[in-house]
Amino acid sequence: MITVMAGLLVVVALLLPNQPIGLTAGAFLRIPVEALIVAVLLLVLPGRARTAGAIIAGLVVGLLLLVKLADLGFFSVYARQMDLVLDWSLADDGITFLTGSIGRAGAIAAVVLAVALLLAVPLLMIFALLRLGRAFARHQTATTRGIALLTTVWLVLALVGNPVADRGASTFLTARTGMVNDALHDREAFAAAAAVDAFGSVPPSQLLTGLRGKDVLLTFVESYGRSAVEDPAMSAQVGAVLADGERRLTASGFAARSGWLTSPTFGGYSWLAHSTFQSGLRVDNQQRYRTIVSSDRLTLTESFRRAGWATVGVAPANTYAWPEGDWYGFDKVYDSRNLGYAGPKFGWTTMPDQYTLTAFEKLEHGRTDRGPMMAELDLLSSHFPWDSIPEMIDWNAVGDGAAFAGMPERLAPGIPSSQRDAYRTSIEYSLTAVFDYLELHGNENTVVIYLGDHQPAPTVTGPNASHDVPITIVAKDPAVLDRIASWNWSTGLKPAPDAPVWPMESFRDHFLSAFATGSGS
Repeated sequence: MITVMAGLLVVVALLLPNQPIGLTAGAFLRIPVEALIVAVLLLVLPGRARTAGAIIAGLVVGLLLLVKLADLGFFSVYARQMDLVLDWSLADDGITFLTGSIGRAGAIAAVVLAVALLLAVPLLMIFALLRLGRAFARHQTATTRGIALLTTVWLVLALVGNPVADRGASTFLTARTGMVNDALHDREAFAAAAAVDAFGSVPPSQLLTGLRGKDVLLTFVESYGRSAVEDPAMSAQVGAVLADGERRLTASGFAARSGWLTSPTFGGYSWLAHSTFQSGLRVDNQQRYRTIVSSDRLTLTESFRRAGWATVGVAPANTYAWPEGDWYGFDKVYDSRNLGYAGPKFGWTTMPDQYTLTAFEKLEHGRTDRGPMMAELDLLSSHFPWDSIPEMIDWNAVGDGAAFAGMPERLAPGIPSSQRDAYRTSIEYSLTAVFDYLELHGNENTVVIYLGDHQPAPTVTGPNASHDVPITIVAKDPAVLDRIASWNWSTGLKPAPDAPVWPMESFRDHFLSAFATGSGS
């Protein structure tokens, strides 16, 4: 019985798909050619060579299984495979996220479980193949006949193109080896691309002349993706918030244009989207991120600073110093340590969006002793795992955030059971906060660019969702929107299904061109 289970374990490891969408019964009703090859080796190798072969094969199959399990996790959250070269460097961020979401004890338990899995899977696979090797040696005749029969069946099925004759594990290993090689060679190519910048040497006097005197507020709404706007399970409620916001902002004298950007990431890794948007280059992995933030590439923020704007970053997710702020071009950075928040955390989120916007108004935007400002604000309340979503309160009561005391506990029993419903509720909250803030504090010199950084996890969007996110520019001054008339974006806060879709990395150049000296629609 144990020998049969050992054989099944090896076959399952070889046949296991690396994407959740492939987890069907039919995926396991196949004959993996790799299992036949290993069986032949265990049959023909003598004594110690058989033992060594079983150990090597067990290690390879065990590592293969671990990679597939990692891919299953990554596809479930980020809609992509794990990068075997670059994603290991993000372990610290993962632990930080777990600590903020489930507490220190839970994070430690998760890490211990992960380490145990990393050790146990290869050892278990080695044990299984050693067991099979000994069984083959004891029953050589029966084993030879069985392998010969299965090999014949496999060859016949392969000749007619029947998928039961499987070679997926070999194909998978070949593809993964190619990905590793590509990752190792990408750094130099990307660094070379980053060094070529059409706007890097533009004189400050020619930068952003179409926005002189304006306050430009770049606002990232966490996980605000195309699915929130178009998925039938969410579009009615989110659409109602957008329609109400448009009605109120129109009454206040604002107008808006909206389009779509294709994010380089999905389900997380927001900093890749932020650096892509700001730099004009696709930053879709951690190696590229490290390369770009070490370069002299002109960012949108730096272009404003060169042209005379004061620049401010508001990053409430940060709990420690953020050296990348200098690369972006921020004169001043606010984070969870200096925004003055005295209220409770909402799950992983350090503070509600309503407080973030209130603090920004008090500390920077509402000051009367300042000139034009460019600010990036990161709104977090719609961040996964959507297990603690705040409610809007009277803006005059926000204060230092103490007014939110007890809210996470009070709302917890009412959190929707569906992740999709919880996500939708969080997006409604974040958008409402943006529209309220603009209605309260926007004026004729206010220009707001708000957009999503990436789509939410596939558990919300379903499989095969696009990487698209909405982007909207809101202003009172008609001259601002006239500058982007040639973009053919939709009128209003909601991009139409057929509105232009740009790669996120293309926005910087479009924007700088539209608002440069001599530019118009």
